[in-house]
Amino acid sequence: MGEVDVIILGTGAAGMAAALAAHEAGAKVALVERWDRIGGTSAISGGVIWVADNPRMRAAGMEDSREDALAYFRSLDHGDLVDETLEAFVDRGPEALAFLEGAGALSVSVLPGYPDYYLDRPGAKPEGSRALDHDLFALGDLGEWAARIYAIEEPKPLMLRETPLGGATALPPLEVLGERMAARQCGFGQAMVARLLKACLTRGIEPVLGVETRRLVKDGERITGIEGEKDGAPFALSARRGVIITTGGFEWDSELRQTFLRGPVTAPASPPTGTGGGLKLAMAAGAKLGNMTSAWWAPTLVTPDAPWASGEPRAQIILIERTVPHAIMVNRSAKRFCNEAANYSALGGVFHRFDPATYDYENLPAWLIFDAQYAARYPLGTRQPGQPMPEWVMRAETLEGLAEAIGLDPAALTETVARFNAHADEGHDPDFGRGTSAYDHFYGDRSREGAAVTLGAIREAPFYAVEISSGLLGTNGGPRTDGQARILGHDGAPIPGLLGAGNAIACPTGGIYAGAGGTLGPALTFGYIAGRTAALANA
Repeated sequence: MGEVDVIILGTGAAGMAAALAAHEAGAKVALVERWDRIGGTSAISGGVIWVADNPRMRAAGMEDSREDALAYFRSLDHGDLVDETLEAFVDRGPEALAFLEGAGALSVSVLPGYPDYYLDRPGAKPEGSRALDHDLFALGDLGEWAARIYAIEEPKPLMLRETPLGGATALPPLEVLGERMAARQCGFGQAMVARLLKACLTRGIEPVLGVETRRLVKDGERITGIEGEKDGAPFALSARRGVIITTGGFEWDSELRQTFLRGPVTAPASPPTGTGGGLKLAMAAGAKLGNMTSAWWAPTLVTPDAPWASGEPRAQIILIERTVPHAIMVNRSAKRFCNEAANYSALGGVFHRFDPATYDYENLPAWLIFDAQYAARYPLGTRQPGQPMPEWVMRAETLEGLAEAIGLDPAALTETVARFNAHADEGHDPDFGRGTSAYDHFYGDRSREGAAVTLGAIREAPFYAVEISSGLLGTNGGPRTDGQARILGHDGAPIPGLLGAGNAIACPTGGIYAGAGGTLGPALTFGYIAGRTAALANA
């Protein structure tokens, strides 16, 4: 059995942040991964990081404060916030980012103008600045390790701030993208994972891949290592100071999902690596659980012609598609049921609305309805404007024909569209207030003005429909921690030698998705905290 000071389970953003923090605090670390790829959900994400009063804000002269951040979170609390962990995130987030930037593990910039999600709440920042985007990274700097990043075969030679997802009105020129492709430059979550990995490798921290951790080893009450298999052979590793669980969520484990999550989950947007391994290890160690019924909810679109490499169905979050003009979402009754341009985390909850009369979820199935104007101007998943519609998109020359094709009442759909069109022509949405918030405009068509950024009539044939699923970016429940990222037992006391971060733990912000990057901010911060806590334990 080998021995180190700190074992980190998982190679996402939280895991690599923990490894770097522990190493720089003087610990010998082992970074262990179940899969043959690195990064998981972090690697396929947009990579945005939300941290209040962060170093990039300060450098740009933008004002923020602890008081504003805490007021903002507490105004959104429905009973799932824990003061100690929330305050640890707010207080130490700037410290964590400064550390990671100083270690060469991050290179970020303020995402211009990206507002917080709930602008009517105290402490919100309508002008943005808490959300950070990644600078480009050249994959050649990683050598052969670059091929080990999850889904790296899907090139992203862009920074988020250069795309409509980040508020840009046009992509960089094709020749620029071509030059970046040739130089193997990437942005988004790929850049984040690649830069974190580079910082680890520079310090001699090489991930150990393909390790299935079956159990945590204990000496009395203290966690002292792991046991499992690697490449079919027994594998064991001892930890003098602690084991940190950063293995991601449990959304791809059907039994755990059925046991804990409320409401329907039909299409996770995460890769199929979130199978709850860390949760099972923590439960076996007697961990106290929290936030288990919650997740980072989001409406998603399944792309049947592009499954994951491992064969599981693949879904992606929809942002622009439901926000731009000439599109609405309707439910099984062919009625609109929400402000389609609202932030995806809040919007995810509308799919859980239960109708006691029918004993069913009234807004599922849901459909995105759009017309030829939309098709000519806006994207749908990976399909760009002007390209042919995928075969799995339903199409008809009339709204009545479209309704029949997807099993809706033709008269009801026609009535819904007519009502929406009349309001769109007038430039307002009295039914759901679409277009009234600054956030509603962020993903809209910025070549237009006012509410027309998001409101536009559906009139021109052909008409189209795609099913929208009740999805999520990942779960955010798991073992409870204290403000030092130590996992708590049933008695509320820390389990000696066991720590956690990322989607594997009960999120420090509860179920609140404060703004773009609301998962990665807490993940990186608590990864940093966990690494330092473990490294300095009994040092």
